[in-house]
Amino acid sequence: MTTSPATSRPAADATAAEDFLRTFHNRTPGLQSAGVEAARTPEGPTSYQVLAGHVAGARRVLDLGCADGALLELLAGQGAESLAGIDLSAGELALARRRPALAHADLREGRAQRLPFADASFDAVVSHMALMLMADVEQVAREAARVLVPGGKLAVTVGGGPVEGEAMELFLTLARPYFRAAPVERHMPRLGDRRCRTREGLDEILAPAGFAPVSWEPVTLDMGGTPAEVWESVTGVLYDMTVLDRDRTEELREEFIQSSAPLVTPEGRLPCGRRVVTVTAATGR
Repeated sequence: MTTSPATSRPAADATAAEDFLRTFHNRTPGLQSAGVEAARTPEGPTSYQVLAGHVAGARRVLDLGCADGALLELLAGQGAESLAGIDLSAGELALARRRPALAHADLREGRAQRLPFADASFDAVVSHMALMLMADVEQVAREAARVLVPGGKLAVTVGGGPVEGEAMELFLTLARPYFRAAPVERHMPRLGDRRCRTREGLDEILAPAGFAPVSWEPVTLDMGGTPAEVWESVTGVLYDMTVLDRDRTEELREEFIQSSAPLVTPEGRLPCGRRVVTVTAATGR
């Protein structure tokens, strides 16, 4: 997760971004899935479960940015027979390979911009909070269309921002000045393409690759808890936190705990909501 999406940029910047993501996830494998499990819709499902529901019945599925394989394991449980995943992080893939349900899955270390799979290999391609971090998303779209069967489905989850008036919005308001003030040498590279955050932007990316107009389903995830729990859940998977040293992190934490006190309910719960969007599009070939 990042607060600093970007548009197209030079290849050197894209390489720096991928190196950053690889290093982050090699250092913290499994963290993303733990965060997904802890944040649920009001009805109870996680965002993985919501995404998986959109490709129910697909027999062959590829996950772009599969991380530790939690989504692929869920897809196996709902009947997918042939599973594949690609990710930048060897550490995440090592966890994925330990899952019994993925014993026969084809898990590759690599880039979504150059998929090592044959044409028309999959009925569905999924990606959870990863497409929006990728460089050259037009090439990712072309590759996804290439490996899908005619009429196959692309289903991705992208970020939709914080719920207004709750703890995540407050945190981001407090944190952005800290991120901007960090020494230049600690600044993280820009990640992703901001067009992936809008319906119009995704249509602009996907249509030239042969996809029909996207369907757009926003959902709200509940990340609430005690102030300390909310701090951990919000900061644990936020890439931007890597720019802060220990002292600045503790300073931000104290400011957040103090500033969020008026939001805490009499039961001691701090409301914290985050929106994500499940986007689907079928190939028209």
